[in-house]
Order: sequence, then C-alpha cells, then structure tokens
Amino acid sequence: MTLLNNQTIIPPHEKQPIPKIKTGITGLDSILQGGLPKERTTIVTGETGCGKSIFALEFLYYNALQGLPGILVNFEESRQAIIQNALTLGRDLVSLEQANQLFILESHFTPEIIIAGDFNLKGLFAIIEGQAKAMGAVHIVIDAIDVLLRFFNDPARERNELYFLNHWLLEHHLTNLITVKMSSDLNISSSYEMLKFMADCVVYFDQRVNKQISTRRMRVIKYRGSGFGRNEYPYVIDEHGMNVIPISTAELRHKGLGERISTGHPYLDNILGGGYRRSACVLIAGVTGSGKTTFTAIFIRHICAQGEKVLYIGFEESQAAILANMLSPGIDLQPALQNGQLRFISHLPEAMGIEEHLLTAIRHIKFFQPQHVIVDAISACERMGGEQIAFDYLVRLLHICKENEITCIFLNQTTRPVGIHEMTGMKISSLVDTAIMLNVIEIGGEFNRVLEIIKSRGSIHSNQHREFKITDTGIEILEAFVGNAGVLTGSARQEYEAKETVEYERRQQAIRQKQREIEQREMTMQAQIAALQAEISTRQLELEALISEDQTLQRNKAELAKMRGLDNNV
Repeated sequence: MTLLNNQTIIPPHEKQPIPKIKTGITGLDSILQGGLPKERTTIVTGETGCGKSIFALEFLYYNALQGLPGILVNFEESRQAIIQNALTLGRDLVSLEQANQLFILESHFTPEIIIAGDFNLKGLFAIIEGQAKAMGAVHIVIDAIDVLLRFFNDPARERNELYFLNHWLLEHHLTNLITVKMSSDLNISSSYEMLKFMADCVVYFDQRVNKQISTRRMRVIKYRGSGFGRNEYPYVIDEHGMNVIPISTAELRHKGLGERISTGHPYLDNILGGGYRRSACVLIAGVTGSGKTTFTAIFIRHICAQGEKVLYIGFEESQAAILANMLSPGIDLQPALQNGQLRFISHLPEAMGIEEHLLTAIRHIKFFQPQHVIVDAISACERMGGEQIAFDYLVRLLHICKENEITCIFLNQTTRPVGIHEMTGMKISSLVDTAIMLNVIEIGGEFNRVLEIIKSRGSIHSNQHREFKITDTGIEILEAFVGNAGVLTGSARQEYEAKETVEYERRQQAIRQKQREIEQREMTMQAQIAALQAEISTRQLELEALISEDQTLQRNKAELAKMRGLDNNV
C-alpha cells in the first residue's frame, strides 16, 4: 500500500510483463526471459563475423514459420546471396516468400547513386510501409544499417536519419531488430551513440581467441521493462543454425541417486556395496595403462547387453582404436555398436571451443537418449582453452546428465599416482558420487596395478587396496593381501606368500610330530593300563579264590561244630 498526501491510500497495481516475441534460437529465449520486446526496437551489435545477420535471419525465419510475416532489409548483400547463405543452414527463404510470410528488400546502394541525389530514408521506408501493409508484416529486420549511414558522410545527417527511423518504427508498431557493427570494447562510435538509448533491448555478440581456440560469447547489455540473464553466454553457429548455451543460468534440478546397477564385474560390485548408482557421477582416475578404459569397457558390454544405451565421448582415441584395443582383454564392443546401443563422439579438444563441444554432446543426448555417458578423458578437456573452460564444460555436462537421470562416468588420466584431493584434476571432486583410484605401484623392481574405492555416496564400500590384473579374459581382482609392511602386490606378494607357505608347512610338520608323540604315549599308556588291568584281574581272581576257600573252611567248621553238639546230646 502507498500513502499519498498522508491521506489517500493507493493499492499496488498488478504487475504486467511487457509482451515478447520468441526468437526461436535455442537457449536465447531463456536468457531473454521469453524473447525480444514486442513492437519495440532491439539492437544487435558486434564485430564482423560474429553472427549478427544469422541472428536476424533466424528470428525472421522462425516467426515466419509461426505465421508471423516479416521483412528483411539488407544493405550489405544481394537477395540471392542471402538466400544461398540461408540454404547452408537448411532455411528455405524462397518458400516463405512464395507463401507471403517473408519479403527480402534488396537495398544494395552504390556511393554514386547516394551522392548524386538528395537521398534520405523516407523514400526507402515508404516502400517498406507499402510492403508491410500488403503482407501484414509484424516484424522488420534492418541488417547492417551502419553501411547505409556511412554513405551520408555527415554526422548531423546520420543523427537526423536515425531519429526519423526511430519515429517511423514506433509509429508503425512493428517489432524491430537492427544490426550494426561495433568495436570489440563495446564502445559505440559517436555516430551511433544514440542507438543505445533508442533501443529497448541491446544484445552484444563477441568472438575471441584464447590459446589459439576461437570462442563466441553473447551478452544482453540492456532490456527495458524486463529481467534478463546478465552474464556472458557461449553460442554456436553451425549447420543447424545458431544455438546459445545458457551456462550460468543452469539450476540444480536433478533428482537423487537411483537404484544400483552392476559394473559388469561381480567382485567390483561387491566391494562397491552393490555396484554404481543410477544417475551418479562416477570418476575412474589413474595413470596411463592403469586400466581405466578396460573397467569402463566391461561396464559398457554389460549394460548394453541389458538393452541400455551408452554415449562415449572420446578426446584421446578414435572409435576404431578403442574397439581394437579392448579386444586384447577379451572385451568385444562391436555387437553393442552394431545393435545401436553404443555411440561414439570422437573429437580433439582443440578442434572447437567449449560451446561447440557442449552443444555436440547435448544434441547427441537429445536424439540418442542414452542412459549412460562416458567422458574419456576429462584431463584432455583443459586443451579446450584452460582449466576454467574445462571446469565449465564438465559441470554443465554433468548437470545435463543428472537432470536427465543419466549415469555419467568420467575417466581422468593422472601423470603420477596421486592422492584423493588430486584425482579429479578439475576441482570437481565434490560433484563426484563414486571415485575409484587405479594406481600402478613399484615394489621389488616391478610395477603392479592396485584399485582403491575412495568414495561411494550412499554405499557401504571397501576401504582396502586390492591388486588386480588385466588378463586375456578381462580383469581379475585379487583379495586384499596385507603383510607386515602393508599392502603387498606382484612378486613381493608371491614371495611373502611363499615364505608364509614354508612357515605354515614347518608348523604343520611340528604339529604332526607332536601328534605322533602323543599318539605313541597314548598307545604306551594304553598298553600299561591293559597290563595293569590284567594284573588286577589276576589278583582279583586270586582274591576271589581265597575268599571262596575261606568260606568253604568256615562252612566246614560250622558243620563240625554242629555235629559235635549233636554228640553231646546223646
């Protein structure tokens, strides 16, 4: 509520956003929060070759397809050249002209014509006005107006003509897009300074070279009556047209980790607490030859056999090289490739800028719809233009994968055995859900491979080092073996096991010897017991005989006494 003159209370009015027109350019409408201002003026500026004309063409083409006719006025190129250039992007302008949805006004003036007469923009815009009414145009693009204004060779006349242009555009309620060349430092020359103030929306395009890699960036400088993305955004111009990647507007919209899926190796599943988590980011790091690609290939073979799709983004080896190399450990990925379950993208990091790499990955994810994405190796991404560029690429790709519930496996090649905090190399350790370190260690003059689970979110996992071997049939992970000096591998482990075996046999032999001695003593004891028992039995018999003899004597004596008594009675 607003208090006016200490008496009147004016209720707040409901907010009404300005009307907008979509550009049809992927990502840009998100940055512009809906599109360009309707029936207002937008200035598109930048150096030569940064894509201003393509931007204008894409805007007209998209809206013409939506049934919103437009007019293109170009002061640099002929109509035929514009049509041919559009065909390289798959844009058929002739069909739109025939459908009365587009009109290309070829305004290719020569200096002689302009200087010879008292030329101004009124005659030109009289033609445009008549054409706009005839076709019901709602959009107009004036491409390279700076080329026209330079012919006046008089700053005062240039300003007058620009005032007329602005008045004419506002009067006819057209959505206007004007392109003009500017210097790379964003300072509009004095002749065109008023363009910044005349326009409701100003978009700047830029291309730069960093470490011999060309990249393109765009920025919205102003937008009256609307919010907009205020950062720099990479964009790509390729055979599909213009695409803007709204990197810094990305939100954390991904869901939590999904169910467990097998790694393809039962023992690895066991020490991971059941396998990888779906939608997780898995990092497998190690030096060259430590087995990163082999572990990944085992997973690919298994998951593709389950009917799921894998997109393999390779920056170091070609598709043919990977397929051939994996045959050595007995992993044949050719069936998965032939069945359409596996797709490779192989490009050198230096071949293009980050925005093109990222857009290529996004397009394959969109059309191939994989459940899993492999990046081999993230250490090569720094060659796209630096560590920050690599970080941006990996973070955005990871968020895209998580938003689409895609499991992402990053392989990182380290230059030496490293610790936990160095294994990502790109400061993305906090984004990793499962981290597996593969080291090659030297013990006793030989190198052996060791696996360690560094982290696995939401899982009870092993914390022990384990030796593993790459064999003709895949990977063999050995049980953890810890000696007096710590984890032992290779010949040191074999030597320790041999010593333990000898010591074990010695102990077993001593045990058997003691057992035999005890058995012999038991036998001697049993014999002595038997002898004593026999002697006792003999003595018992003798005792029984004596007792019987004594009893007999007693009976006889009693009988005699009885007989004597009878005699006395007689």
